[in-house]
Amino acid sequence: MPFSLSEFRPNPFLRGGHLQTLAGFIAAGTPPGDQHAVLHEVELADGDRIVLSDDRPASWCEGDRVVLLIHGLAGCHASPYMQRIAAKLNARGVRTFRMDLRGCGAGLGLARFPYHSGRSADAAAALATIGRLCPNAPVTLVGFSLGGNITLKLLGETPAALPPNLAQAVAVCPPVDLSHCVIALGSGVNRLYDRYFARLMLQQIAARQRARPDAVVPPGWPLVVANRSNATTSGAARRRPPRGVREFDESFTAPVSGFGTAANYYRVCSSAQFIPAIRMPTLILGAADDPLVPPSPLAAIELSGAVTLQITPSGGHLGFLGRSISNGDGRWMDRRIVEWCCR
Repeated sequence: MPFSLSEFRPNPFLRGGHLQTLAGFIAAGTPPGDQHAVLHEVELADGDRIVLSDDRPASWCEGDRVVLLIHGLAGCHASPYMQRIAAKLNARGVRTFRMDLRGCGAGLGLARFPYHSGRSADAAAALATIGRLCPNAPVTLVGFSLGGNITLKLLGETPAALPPNLAQAVAVCPPVDLSHCVIALGSGVNRLYDRYFARLMLQQIAARQRARPDAVVPPGWPLVVANRSNATTSGAARRRPPRGVREFDESFTAPVSGFGTAANYYRVCSSAQFIPAIRMPTLILGAADDPLVPPSPLAAIELSGAVTLQITPSGGHLGFLGRSISNGDGRWMDRRIVEWCCR
């Protein structure tokens, strides 16, 4: 079924990628809350567990539509965009499952190993659980940012062996070339984002260690800022904490997850190499002015006929704040996702 995307017209007061990104984060709105969500634990192959927050509309019946939402870096099921879009889908009678990646949100303390951009097997396990909970229901997989990379990796790495209940997918602002993205993050004003995300990830790791003392960490973790006065007397000092995403991946994600180095992690897990093999109806949504995920790697990929790529001139990273008169609450991204899931 053909799908036509109307033109995105940014709010006239929010032009440019940084403004769209920051406004999308700051003006997140009041989340509807989780008072009606039912939690389901998903057992993974290595013994870790993740959690799905199940939002079921009263009108939903067996065989009706289902959507699985996967959050981005340093997010969780309670991230405003996850709650907001789940509520809008619920209003259309669609049952939603908001997935917490390993150690995040409701799954804090349930995983020894951390999440990362290549955890496509975890998404497949979540889809299998949904298949048991919702037999005969077609599922749309929706991933945001890092979750978008996981989504595209799953679709393209084994296109002939996808979960049978998976019907279509959406990836919003996916970092399909991880190395390219971290280079962009470390440049110019983007260093502010880089350090912000590094701090958030360090906080997540600290919380996970408190909740799960046997959580797997590299030797000598946590890293601390060296005390110069003590260092001169003791002759040794611990390294400072990573200040950016690449440093974090080099010192934590790659060694703990078995990749060895950040470069190898990026090489193995970047979804750009898998996208040409996607055979399932898939919408990839990006913005030309996204300061966190440059669109050039996406534009260079040879897409299959199953993939619809929409790169808007503006929108930032998970922003896409448009004119409220023509787009309801102004959340163009939300409307596009809901329309794709309900088409």
